[in-house]
Amino acid sequence: MNSIRIATRKSPLALEQAKLIKEKLLQAHSGISVELVEITTKGDLILDKPLQAIGGKGLFIKELELALLEGRADIAVHSVKDLPYQLADGFCLPVIAYREDPRDVLVTDVCASFEDLPKGARVGSTSLRRKAQLQGKRPDLEFVPIRGNVGTRLGRLDAGDCGAVVLAYAGLYRLNLLGRNFIPLSTGLCLPAAGQGALGVECLSGSQVIDLLEPLSDPIVEAAVLSERYLVESLQADCSSPVGAHAFHLEDGQISLTGVVGSETGDTLIRSSAVAKTPREVSDEVFAELCSMGSQDLLGH
Repeated sequence: MNSIRIATRKSPLALEQAKLIKEKLLQAHSGISVELVEITTKGDLILDKPLQAIGGKGLFIKELELALLEGRADIAVHSVKDLPYQLADGFCLPVIAYREDPRDVLVTDVCASFEDLPKGARVGSTSLRRKAQLQGKRPDLEFVPIRGNVGTRLGRLDAGDCGAVVLAYAGLYRLNLLGRNFIPLSTGLCLPAAGQGALGVECLSGSQVIDLLEPLSDPIVEAAVLSERYLVESLQADCSSPVGAHAFHLEDGQISLTGVVGSETGDTLIRSSAVAKTPREVSDEVFAELCSMGSQDLLGH
């Protein structure tokens, strides 16, 4: 192949992420051409309803996968946190890499820490994962549903619809918006979504483009993200589930994984951590302990 077409959503963040993969491909292969194929997804069009009410985060990828199936694109670039833990038949994820800081951040102009948010403050977020963990610490907070791209959410904050919004640090970084006043939320306070901050490159199984993607692979990032995704898979969780996961490598090469499952209101939160050699081993250990603590009841399984 001497050309690669990248399917991407049209949102500013998605385009920046696709441009990053384009840049990496051009650096890895001389004489290759790389083109962006911009696609509007159903998830981008319907902003007045929660994602779980209209089909979940899979709405962000179905049209991109269709472009791959129809031969209009060769690869698709995603935020890994938007990908279901099981891809549709015929697709694979040969690259999980380029992970930025996976933490959530609180963007606000009214305080300097989460603890200092005014009593009863309105916080913009539709994420049950964020709501369960943060409202568990601050039951007085009112969570306001906000959907849309990063700019849309910041616009709601600037319009005074809420006193703070919760976003992923990686999105602010990639959009060069770190000039905003933001407060990083520690993983002890709010565990991120599985795969948050990492990029995934999807293609058809068996595609010849896989060989061209090999220089972009990052085994360290991939192992950590797979640990998180395996845990979510075992929990049978999805974007509507109050579930967080975060993994990282220790100096001896082992993987440390922490997972959290909560009730929607945050009045119940269970948390477990483990260290093991492989993604599957560490996810199995955390899953077993979460189950012993009642995760299946919390998730309605």
